[in-house]
Amino acid sequence: MENFDYYNPTQIVFGQDRLNELDNLIAKDAKVLVLYGGGSVKRFGTLDKIKASLGEREVLEFAGIEANPEFDTLMKAVKLVQAENVDFLLAVGGGSVMDGTKFVALAAKQQADHEKILFNGFASVPSASAIPLGCVVTLPATGSEMNTFGVITYNAQKYPFTSALVYPKFSFLDPDLTLTLPKEQIANGVADAFIHVIEQYLTQPQNAKVQDRFSEGLLKTLIEDGPVTYQDNTDIAARKNFMWSATSALNGLIGVGVMQDWSTHMIGHEMTAMFGIAHGRTLAIVLPSLLRERKTHKRAKLLQYAERVWDITDGSDDEKIDAAIDKTERFFNSLGIVTQLSHYNIDDNDIDTLVANMEKMGLTQLSETGDLTLDIVKRILHAAK
Repeated sequence: MENFDYYNPTQIVFGQDRLNELDNLIAKDAKVLVLYGGGSVKRFGTLDKIKASLGEREVLEFAGIEANPEFDTLMKAVKLVQAENVDFLLAVGGGSVMDGTKFVALAAKQQADHEKILFNGFASVPSASAIPLGCVVTLPATGSEMNTFGVITYNAQKYPFTSALVYPKFSFLDPDLTLTLPKEQIANGVADAFIHVIEQYLTQPQNAKVQDRFSEGLLKTLIEDGPVTYQDNTDIAARKNFMWSATSALNGLIGVGVMQDWSTHMIGHEMTAMFGIAHGRTLAIVLPSLLRERKTHKRAKLLQYAERVWDITDGSDDEKIDAAIDKTERFFNSLGIVTQLSHYNIDDNDIDTLVANMEKMGLTQLSETGDLTLDIVKRILHAAK
């Protein structure tokens, strides 16, 4: 295990019927901007509950943050924050709304060059301050409610950014607020959370027993309760486990002191930018083929994954590994996710364009060891056809 620092200041308010506690978590004299996506927040009464909980504070609204939030949309929110001297941002939604709100929190403290926030990759944005923010989660998936990361679309490309200044001050996780989600979005969220764990766990052995055991527990929980949540809208117990798994998958705890491999995400981001396929689905398309391509490279951890997560004990090591990868793909399929590119009408020319775009973005040396080249990416995508 490598040396590490770990710090996470986000307060989690978990459980049903707790939105009234918002009043205790934001300064009484704060001017609050509530940011959200489409009309569901209004349609299902969530916005009214939030505004009632905010009491006598001045509350403004910014609607229309889209999936894969656009820079131009978010700049409208930045101008509103600056013009109205907003003190606090409250994101109500899923990962896109939370990511967008983090960008607004940083950008509103700048007068120019806002796009430069996006050009640091996974290096911390060099900002002096940010507007404080909180989250009300309505779509569990990205873990953005308890981390420093965001992904923003700029000039039709997806750019990740990070800053310790945008840790949410608090996040509400109420399973009741997810009951109106379409099944497809639940499936996407389960896949996203699952692969967040995989990319911190399925790398190289580092004798990080705590991180491994936490990761294996999260994966087994998602395998058990993800499909239940997808199929049964009344099982609140399963939904609670799914929500907390999604948050725990990317709050930093399982990734400390270990190598991480975000290859699947980098390829998936490009697929979403090019073809508009939902983020969680792109990951589920890429991962099985990536694991098959990298069986030798990841052999030790794949065997551990087979035995500890999927309880595969029979057969040779190669047979166990193949069975684990097959079970992983069938798990995604059980959530209604098709894992073949042909289903999405993506052909050889599209693959060539995708790989060329990754080269333009500088995504040429992926994986935990930097040896996953674009030639390998091309092989992975052709295998996923």
